[in-house]
Amino acid sequence: MKYIALIYSNEKTDPKPGSDEFIKMIGEYRSATDKFIEDGVLVAGDPLESVNTSTTLRGRGGNLETTDGPFAETKEQLGGYYIFECDNLDDALKYAAMIPSVKHGSIEVRPIMTIVE
Repeated sequence: MKYIALIYSNEKTDPKPGSDEFIKMIGEYRSATDKFIEDGVLVAGDPLESVNTSTTLRGRGGNLETTDGPFAETKEQLGGYYIFECDNLDDALKYAAMIPSVKHGSIEVRPIMTIVE
């Protein structure tokens, strides 16, 4: 079964690019990603650009509205994801716990729905 691990953190308090903490975190991400590949569970994974680059679409009353920025103001923003192929939720949680941002943010793990036609 496929599981998505959504990575949330606070962009304002995350390690800043170029800082020692950021360089360390990137190394931890590389190590985690290597482990996911080695164990054969990685399907996909990517970081996202800053929430400031997002555009939100809403359909209201037959009209399509666009808004710069995220859907909601929150303390934590979606910053990236991994998709794992695992036998069960416990295995997916084990791998999600290896994602470095779990130390200062949160990781939401959800099964990906399989639609059979």
